[in-house]
Formats: sequence, C-alpha cells, structure tokens
Amino acid sequence: MTVVSAGVVSSAGYGLAPLAALLSGEAEPGAGAGPDAEDYPPRPVRPVPDFKLADHLGRKGIKYLDRLTGLSLVACKQALESAGPDGAGEEPARTGVVLATNTGSIAGYTDLLYDTLTLDKPQLINPGKFSHSVMNVSAGQMAIRHGFKGLNATVAGGRSASLYAFRHARMAMSVGHADRLLVGGSEELSAPTAWAWHHAGTLDERASVGEGSAIFVVTSDPTAEEQGTALADLLACEVGYNTRGLTNGLASAITRVLERSGVRAEDVDVVSLGATHHVGLERLEERAVRLALGHLPQQVRVGEVLGETYSASGAMQLAGLLAHWRNEPADRPRIGLVTSVGHDGNAGALIVRSRV
Repeated sequence: MTVVSAGVVSSAGYGLAPLAALLSGEAEPGAGAGPDAEDYPPRPVRPVPDFKLADHLGRKGIKYLDRLTGLSLVACKQALESAGPDGAGEEPARTGVVLATNTGSIAGYTDLLYDTLTLDKPQLINPGKFSHSVMNVSAGQMAIRHGFKGLNATVAGGRSASLYAFRHARMAMSVGHADRLLVGGSEELSAPTAWAWHHAGTLDERASVGEGSAIFVVTSDPTAEEQGTALADLLACEVGYNTRGLTNGLASAITRVLERSGVRAEDVDVVSLGATHHVGLERLEERAVRLALGHLPQQVRVGEVLGETYSASGAMQLAGLLAHWRNEPADRPRIGLVTSVGHDGNAGALIVRSRV
C-alpha cells in the first residue's frame, strides 16, 4: 500500500513542512487556547492556530459543520491537491474513505445536549445540528464533497484508532474493495475534552492536549508517475490487545508486523512512539519496542510538540515520521515503525518504508 500524498492540519500549521520545523526545533509550539482560555483546565493546549473553515473551503455548505469535520475536510483537500490533478483517482466508484475518530465531535454533542435541556420545546432544536451529530459525518462529508462512491468507513479504537484504520484499509484493498483510499484520523480540541483528560489522570503534568487531522492518499496500484512522487510504502499493520502492566500485546503486534512485512528487527531505523507523557504507558511502550526489536532505535515523539490527539495519534505519528525523514534525507530507503498503546488495552504497530 503506497502513500501517494499527505494532508496535515495541526498546531504546527498546515502540511508536513511546519511539522518538520517543529520536530527539528526550528519552530516553537503555538500559543494556547486563545480568547476562551478561561474555559480550559490549567494544562497546556495546542489548538490549530486561527482555524477558519471558510478560509479553506469557502462559505457554501459549511454552516452546520462542526470543527472535527472541518479539520478532516481541510486535511483531505490538502492530500488530494498534493496528489496532483488525478488525486481522487480516475474512478470515484473505486475511491473511498477510512477515517479514525472515536466519538465524533464532543463539542457538537454537548451543544446539542445543552439545547435539549434549555430550549422551551424539543422541536426547536436545530435540525441542521442534529444531522451532524453522528460519528461518521466527517467521512461522509469527505465522500460527498469529492464524489467518492467507494468504501466509506469510520473506525473507533481508542488511541489506536488510526492504526486500526490503516489495517482496515489494507484489508479492504487486499480483497479488491477499493483501488484508492483517503486514510487517516481526526480529533478536535474543546473545553469538555480538555477537562476530561485533565481529570482522568492518565496524562502527566507535562502533557498538553491538542487537535488536528492527518489524511493520506493511499493506493494499491500506483501509476509510474505516482511511483516517482510517492512518500512511503505501508508494508504491514498489526493490532492486538495489551494486558495492563505487561508488554505482551504490543510486543506481539510488533513481532507479527515484522514477520508480515519481511523486515528484520535490526533494519528498523526509527520508531514513532505514541504514548509520550502517558502515565504508565510511556515506559511500557518503550519496553515493548526493546523486547520485540532487541534495541530502541531513534525516536520521534510527535506528542511532545502537538499534544495528545487521541484517535488521530497514529495518523499524526505517521505524519511525524514522514516529516522526520524530510528533516534527515538519506540516499537509501529507510524503515520506520509506528507504535500505539492505550489505557484501554488496544495496541498496534505499523511498518513504513521511505521513498528515496
């Protein structure tokens, strides 16, 4: 499965270049919550700076779209534009979407719930808001706006949701359900979600809470022209369940993904870690990588600069890996490992090979 292009919306900015600058230390993380900072807990937050959907998509058809859907649509637009004029593929019926997001827009739900409790009559609830309260609205909007008629799936799986999405995409392509897919993850930042993280006690005091979307155009049958401009190859993706306090689930997923991809443990050059600043999980993840590989290779920690992005974490980790390779060009293909583990026990591993 080949990554043709990427669209990234994060607190670093838009695209891979700002993320690469942030990871290299050439840029600093953005400011906090802004005018509504008093609504947030006493914890750093990393919103997408000055995000206005109309600036990217125009005003038509966006009136009732929530922030999560907006972030997804902008990242999708970037990915398609980066893929070139034929970014959507020649056959819309063979192009689809696989998007990771666990709950949809929390802010949208809470606004709708507030209306149900405060308005005089239930029928006064805005029907435009209600139609966008389902978790798969972002994937649906991506397909509607770009005319995709193929597979359309929304995948939930905690912090490992994005890796579940990549695995779902690989399986769909392997059995012929799609030729090209928009795959990734999205997460929005809001005061309710920030307070939830703050009270949960799963993030240490250094951790910030962020948001964003990373969407990748992937294909199973790239043309010769795409082969020359492709970003990377997704060789294999495996998921599993990690028993709390042990490393067996993640280590097993890493071992299986190496076997399936035909990559030797010693050939892994860099690992993009996902549990940065998570209480009890950060060391567990590192220990699992050491157990499976026999060593801990060079590390990329996107969470340190973008904050906790939950269901979008795996997609952001892949974007961080691609940005890291942009910062450190080489004369040979390199092998990267993306890992994910959550307090719910879900775990996953993705093997990626760079394109020179």
